[in-house]
Amino acid sequence: MAYPGYGGYGGPPPGVPVQGMSMPGGPMGGPMGGAGPAGFPSYGAYPGNFAPPPVNDPMLSYFRAIAGQDGEIDSEELQRCLTQTGVSGTYTPFSLETCRIMISMLDVDMTGKMGFNEFKELFAALNGWKQNFMMFDQDRSGTVEPHEMAQAVSSMGYRISPNTLSGIIKRYSKGGRIAFDDYVACCVKLRSLTDAFRRRDAMQQGAVSFQYDDFLQCTMTI
Repeated sequence: MAYPGYGGYGGPPPGVPVQGMSMPGGPMGGPMGGAGPAGFPSYGAYPGNFAPPPVNDPMLSYFRAIAGQDGEIDSEELQRCLTQTGVSGTYTPFSLETCRIMISMLDVDMTGKMGFNEFKELFAALNGWKQNFMMFDQDRSGTVEPHEMAQAVSSMGYRISPNTLSGIIKRYSKGGRIAFDDYVACCVKLRSLTDAFRRRDAMQQGAVSFQYDDFLQCTMTI
């Protein structure tokens, strides 16, 4: 059977390395090789099992300068940190709302903050998503067209129905185009909701049952 909805998590396109950072998992930062049900790739390791950062890690200095004594950052601090690291490149810096959902993607204990390892995992994903976005933003306008957004989502390995994909594109487009910030927000939600679904789909059948409170927790906290 077709096993919809599970795909890559925003790693670089096949054959495109992320400078200074290796992506765990398979192509696009997604599952490792192997076969799951009906030939669907196995999930593989969840990205982000990082070793303790080296003392001279330049990202650590950015992080520590903003995190302070508690060693964690909230959404406003993340916004400043990402702006200083320049991960958005020539694109508009990330909005506070996008930074909030970035944190929620990795905030397992629901503190509203992230530590350095989570920050590195996020940074790796952002670099991958940026590489993917740039493949379709060929005029470097900082936006992509709806059909290019559809191709970008597909290239990350997500198998989504045309109706769902159309709804996603309408949700994140402005004036008929999708900006980088909105594109990243979309990628974060796709990954977060897919992960939440995957954790509950123990039999890997593409269908789960949700309690109402559990459903709200999955959707309203992202």
